[in-house]
Amino acid sequence: MASNYIAFVLFLLPLLFAGEAAHQKNSIPSIIPGSIISPRTHHKISWPSPSGQFEFGFYAYGHGFAIGIWLVGNNNRNTVIWTANPDDPPVASNAVLAFNQNGLLLIEAEQEKLIANSSLSLTSASMLDSGNFVLYDDSHIAWQSFEHPTDTILGGQVLSAGDRLLSGLSETNHSSGRFQLIMQSDGNLVLYTANNIEDTSKVPYWSSGTHFEQSTNFTYRLFLDSISGVLHIDVENTPSGTQILSIWNAGGVANSTDHNRNGTIYRATLGPNGMLRLYSHDNGDEYGKPKEDYLIWSALRYACDVNFCGFNSFCTTLEGQQPTCRCVPGSVFVDLNEKTHGCFKDYRDGCRDGKENITLYSIDQIENITWYGIAYNEARMSMEECKNSCLEDCYCGAALYQKDKYKSYNVCLKHKLPLEKNLKVDVENVEEIVLYSWVYRCFVHRDLDKLVVGEDVDRKTLENMVKVGLWCIQDEPFLRPSMKSVVLMLEGFTDIASPPCPTSASVCELRRSM
Repeated sequence: MASNYIAFVLFLLPLLFAGEAAHQKNSIPSIIPGSIISPRTHHKISWPSPSGQFEFGFYAYGHGFAIGIWLVGNNNRNTVIWTANPDDPPVASNAVLAFNQNGLLLIEAEQEKLIANSSLSLTSASMLDSGNFVLYDDSHIAWQSFEHPTDTILGGQVLSAGDRLLSGLSETNHSSGRFQLIMQSDGNLVLYTANNIEDTSKVPYWSSGTHFEQSTNFTYRLFLDSISGVLHIDVENTPSGTQILSIWNAGGVANSTDHNRNGTIYRATLGPNGMLRLYSHDNGDEYGKPKEDYLIWSALRYACDVNFCGFNSFCTTLEGQQPTCRCVPGSVFVDLNEKTHGCFKDYRDGCRDGKENITLYSIDQIENITWYGIAYNEARMSMEECKNSCLEDCYCGAALYQKDKYKSYNVCLKHKLPLEKNLKVDVENVEEIVLYSWVYRCFVHRDLDKLVVGEDVDRKTLENMVKVGLWCIQDEPFLRPSMKSVVLMLEGFTDIASPPCPTSASVCELRRSM
């Protein structure tokens, strides 16, 4: 009887969530149609929750601002927990966000865009103390941020079957990153690299192991309890009612109602390094601002197990430091500010294939490294023979010398460039991922200077060349311009429209489809 009682208490909380939002709507000051916020000087930049622990509005991003929700911290160390349209470029300081009967309207440079809307006639909005931003039609919820998560769920929030979290690019850039968490309809919670988003037959790098036969009667979901800080998967509509399938942090520091008396806030975040982690924020100072986050649970123990480093790079953990990415010898970072984006070779090919090639190249050695990529050649030989074999082979970019798993002798495993480190991609040439996705992001976020570091170029000419280049590599042939059109665009006789993402399968569109 005791276990049934506990399960009933746990599942009563999510059922009461909608009622909690409606109750808060009647007990706190509402945002009424006609209300505006803006980064402009002397303007209100955000709408706070009653306690002041959460705010909805504009936060600094890149060379401008983004719209989102953040947990207010001490010393202006805020934690962004939701972002509207994460892949949109930053907005300027003269942008205005207005609430009207249709929703939230972003106005910038005489252009308007709805970022949250409803078919109903809206009467008010509220930033709740739960971290949920809600739009109301009278007393009914018409839209809420909790139903559109980005990289985080908060206490009281549900990730339903088919929903996902998508990591950001970095701690300060919340554009679509390389990792995703999916609550599958079969009850399995899985972590994939973002390149596998359309192919769930690929093996995830972590899963909950709660895999069951799919049923139209059962409903699976991930839920974070706002009182205990317990993160669990449950299934509804079973013959015996709602059942818990898997629990995390069941015996952790947060698993106590006493622990939450001071208003502890819990969040589960998929970080830019692909790590799914559960945090608590205790109520800190006299002004009610939460303390810095405290790690409660992590899906994986070591960040290097995630494979968050890009092509031609590897993950390493130095003593007392966070995991970091390093380039393999002979390559440099694509972006020094975002080292997870991988590396490219910094030398020209001059391969002559054979023993003559030994005089053109040298080979460096890295100790105690594990590489999971697929070798194109495997042979039994000594270490010196392995080095020479790679030097004499024009296809060889690196060789892994190790003991065979099933035999007593050592083998030489030769790999081609770029080195993938077990990153599964769905393109014929993996170099496309490094190049076009990086260039497109630089274009979208107005960071074209990253493409020409140390070079003095005309900004307008560079922008035109990038736009033409992106048009020329579109997946759809009918979108690619003719050579005559390319010449006219480059010579300035034809205006160049902003190109879409080069490929429909790119991560450019991941969050917009959520």
